[in-house]
Amino acid sequence: MSDRAVITVAVVGPTCTGKSGLALALARRYAAEIVNADALQVYRGLDRGTAKPDLAARAAVPHHLFDILDPCERFSAGEFARRARTAIDEIAARGRIPIVVGGSGFYLRALFRGLAGVPPIPLAVRDALRRRLEREGLEALRAELVERDPATARRLPPGDRQRTLRALEVVAATGRSLSSWQAEPSAEERLPVLSVGLTLPRALLYDRIAARAHAMLRGGWLEEIGDLLRGGVPDSAPAFQAIGYRQLLRHLQGACTLEEAMVEIIRATRRYAKRQETWFRREQVSAWFSSPDAFGLEQDVIEFLSREGIGGR
Repeated sequence: MSDRAVITVAVVGPTCTGKSGLALALARRYAAEIVNADALQVYRGLDRGTAKPDLAARAAVPHHLFDILDPCERFSAGEFARRARTAIDEIAARGRIPIVVGGSGFYLRALFRGLAGVPPIPLAVRDALRRRLEREGLEALRAELVERDPATARRLPPGDRQRTLRALEVVAATGRSLSSWQAEPSAEERLPVLSVGLTLPRALLYDRIAARAHAMLRGGWLEEIGDLLRGGVPDSAPAFQAIGYRQLLRHLQGACTLEEAMVEIIRATRRYAKRQETWFRREQVSAWFSSPDAFGLEQDVIEFLSREGIGGR
C-alpha cells in the first residue's frame, strides 16, 4: 500500500439521510473523488431502485466502484475492501481527497478495519447448500442460521439468500460461525479516516423512505426490472435479493399486487434503516449530524472537517 498524505473522508448512515447529496457537495468543494460503499450500486442496470448518482453527478465528479458487476455476480465485503483500497490509493496518489459514501456497514468495516481471513469454501459444500435451498427453501436455512450463527442472522435481512448461504457455508466448512471469524483482528493496515454520520428524526426519515420508494416507482423501477429479466438476468440473481427488487419481482410474477409490494418495500426499508442506525452507532464514527436542510448540513460538515484539518480550495 502506498503512503498517503491525504486522509479519507467517509459519509455513512442509514438510507435516505442525504449521504449521496452531501458527498457530491463535498467533492465539488474539495476537488475530491467519490468511492461507492453501497452493496447494490456496484451492479450495472440497477439504477432506479438503488438511488444511484445520475450521469450528471458522475460527470461533474469522478466516481469509483459504480457499475462494476453484472447482476448475476456475487460480491463480498472482502472483495469490496480490496477494490476500494485500490481506488483510494489511486485517488491519494493524485493528491486528491477520497470520499467514501454508503450505508453498507459491513463493507465499510472491512475497508477501514479489515477482516480476518476465512478459509476457502470447498465447492462441494457450496453445491450441497444450494441443493438444500432448492429442496427446503430459504426459511429452513434461515432457521438453521439462527441456531448456528445468531449474530450473523440478526444483521441479515430475512430475504437475503446470498449472505445466508455464505454464512452457512462457513459454518459447514470450518465448524466455526462467520461472526466468530469476523471478530478476529485483521492483520491489514487500518486506513486513516474521518467519518461523518448522518441521521434524521425517525418520523422524517420514514416519510423520506416512503416518498423515495414511490418516486423510484414513478421513475421506471418496474420497467428496469422487466428490462433486466428480458436481458437474461435470472430471478435468482444476487442483485434481485435486495429490498425493493425482490418485492417487485414477486409482483411481476403474480404473487402479490403492486400495492402490496410497495407496502412491503417501505416496511422492509424502514427496518433496514433501523438496523443501519444501530450498526453505525456501534462503530467509531467521528461525528454525527442531523439536519433536513441540505445546505445547513453541508455547512455544518464543512466546519467540522475544517477543524479536523480538511481545507477548501
